[in-house]
Amino acid sequence: MRLLSNSVVLVIGLILSSCGETPFYKEVYSFENREWAQDVKPSYEVDIKDIKKEYDFTLSLRVTTDYEFSNLWVFMKTIAPDGSTAREPFEIQITNEDGSWVGEKSGTMVTTNLYFRKRQLPLKGKYKFTIEQGITASKINEVLDLTFTIDGVKEGEA
Repeated sequence: MRLLSNSVVLVIGLILSSCGETPFYKEVYSFENREWAQDVKPSYEVDIKDIKKEYDFTLSLRVTTDYEFSNLWVFMKTIAPDGSTAREPFEIQITNEDGSWVGEKSGTMVTTNLYFRKRQLPLKGKYKFTIEQGITASKINEVLDLTFTIDGVKEGEA
């Protein structure tokens, strides 16, 4: 009986500890056949209601261990609610100089994150973020998916 009650307490503890806060926004774009063709541009639309709040943005790229490059340049195009646009280049470093993975490896998958911390958006309304791969090849192989996450920054976070 004591073993059973200890097991129940352990299971409840595990369940409660795995319940983190849900991100404000999270969407995954999965690539067909592990290929990111140059004309494929994943888009994410987010409705921002609180412009006084700061947000942490994360772009997560998952590739296989057969990915052939050490990095990936992407362009993030942002369309604000008033129609104004911005397009910025970003480098996602996938391997270190010694060939080791920058991101988190699990089996044959590697997840590398690009962070944009404590960003404040100036206008209320719908923002559209579009990600373009920035290489000259017609496609990149061994790319699984791209996740765009937005978390609200909690007061007191550094």
